[in-house]
Amino acid sequence: MRLLHTADWHLGQTLHGIPRDHEHARFLDWLLDTLDERSVDALVVAGDVFDGQNPPIPALGLFYRFLARAKARRPGLDIVVVAGNHDSGSRLEAPSPLLRELGVHVVGGLPFGEDGAFAPERLLFPLHDETGRVAAQCVAVPYLRPADLPPLTETEDDGDPLIEGVRRVYAAAVDAGRQRRRPGEALVLTGHCYMRDGALSELSERKILGGNLHALPVDVFPEDAAYVALGHLHRAQAVGGREGVRYSGSPLPLSIDEESYPHQVVLAEIADGRLVGQEALRVPRFVAVQRVPGAGRFAPPEEALAALCALELDDGLPREAWPFVEVSVELAEPRPALREEVAAALAGRPARLVKLAVRLTGRGETLAETAPQMELADLAPEDVFQRLYRRSHDGNPDPVLLAAFQELVTAVQEGA
Repeated sequence: MRLLHTADWHLGQTLHGIPRDHEHARFLDWLLDTLDERSVDALVVAGDVFDGQNPPIPALGLFYRFLARAKARRPGLDIVVVAGNHDSGSRLEAPSPLLRELGVHVVGGLPFGEDGAFAPERLLFPLHDETGRVAAQCVAVPYLRPADLPPLTETEDDGDPLIEGVRRVYAAAVDAGRQRRRPGEALVLTGHCYMRDGALSELSERKILGGNLHALPVDVFPEDAAYVALGHLHRAQAVGGREGVRYSGSPLPLSIDEESYPHQVVLAEIADGRLVGQEALRVPRFVAVQRVPGAGRFAPPEEALAALCALELDDGLPREAWPFVEVSVELAEPRPALREEVAAALAGRPARLVKLAVRLTGRGETLAETAPQMELADLAPEDVFQRLYRRSHDGNPDPVLLAAFQELVTAVQEGA
């Protein structure tokens, strides 16, 4: 069985106010062709389908058109989609009765029976190979919020309550999967979570489930899982030295600082109940990112403006494909007209300025004045909260307070 793992599409996202619909449409076209060319049997989307709890209509249209086209081109394709922390689980799951008839399984939140008890069997979906035989049982666990986790008893409070709660959810779900699994079938798990020692992209990823304090250990996932399809971290990576526990990474760079590493999906091959091979499939870059003078570098204004004027740009590109440009300038003193100078250097040229970063060099300024300027759009709610807290109190907020704030942010986003 060939399984394609992808995550973190963030349909509906904007980059400094510029919609990404063109890039997402091109990615989904590429993904459709890849499903065909690679004879994929199952597609797993591990969360953050959308960028927000209430996605715009064009983003919804992209998603549902993709599902319809994928099933039309590959009627036997199994599709499993789970919600991420950016998604509204209930909104994502709402059309499930209709989607199930198409062979598309969507899990927005943990299922519960009429008695109010967790019903892990409802997270299980068979994945078929090219002959129609069941090759794996997919244990489709979505993003787990603190409120989803079972409370620990007084005798179980030695460990981290959030981590232990996640462990118990996976243990129950995997046990249900083992009971349903037949000889020769694999266990495939999903998760949308922050794993211990994972490589973050700080400007575009929220610290979930309490952030670093509650990062999950890899042993949350049992050794007999053939493959664990993870979402949340945008940089593709294996976890804990286990090649079968893996973030696919996002298909697009979701912030300028993500431009420097490759974006991909993962094609995993499963046979006789185990992982026998995997391949990273590089996603083409549909809109270029130009960083002037270069990634991580700041230059004097004359050098930066000269480099900007020297950019080789394609006049034949449609506007939605014009490259994104970031300009990083180092100044000895404030230069109020700098933005106008940069705009003038790009005037009439096929490029879009998305960010102007300025760093003041030391000439008697305070540390705050010489630090690189950070735009509010670059900060996560947690960062703003911690900065405000440190203004009024000594040190950082207590981890319990921080976890409560993160739960409040999630509740507000879900109600938006």
